[in-house]
Amino acid sequence: MIEVRVSLNSIEKVKSFVNDISAFNAEFDLVSGRYVIDAKSIMGIFSLDISKPIDLNIHTEDNDEDIMAAIKPYLAD
Repeated sequence: MIEVRVSLNSIEKVKSFVNDISAFNAEFDLVSGRYVIDAKSIMGIFSLDISKPIDLNIHTEDNDEDIMAAIKPYLAD
């Protein structure tokens, strides 16, 4: 499992993020406090407080480099 922090602080970022990760055959979970949301669900993401960076857990056995390249624009500083 890979754990990173992402910043999805606009509607456009959320839409492009979901489109980018949907291309991968992996499980993506956003964790905010006690809530765990499927990161491929736009409606689920909007149920979180997107004004702050959110933890992203990626469950995959391969394509690590491809996934990291795809989510690089969303990584929190």
